[in-house]
Amino acid sequence: MMKSLEAVKVEVAKLEDLPFQTGRVVKLNGREIAVFRLSSGEVRAVENRCPHKGGPLAEGIVSGNYVFCPMHDWKINLADGKVQAPDDGCVITYEVDVKEGKVYISM
Repeated sequence: MMKSLEAVKVEVAKLEDLPFQTGRVVKLNGREIAVFRLSSGEVRAVENRCPHKGGPLAEGIVSGNYVFCPMHDWKINLADGKVQAPDDGCVITYEVDVKEGKVYISM
């Protein structure tokens, strides 16, 4: 019998501790994850490493649903992880749930 693999949800922050339009680094299972609270109130999480030169995305400028890498200004969509043209690449995205004021990332 095969068991289905279910994602484990890990609490990473309280929503009130995440400032709007600012990244925060969370370390889970040896990975650095950048967590962002967008101006819309949505919370997004991506790997904290730009695919270009490894820039720390949590230190980038957030605008709408995008973060701009602080090293070379690559524009990355926080919903799907895709780098915007003319640049090319992507980052890993993580499912985020917010319940009762707590932020969870699915691993």
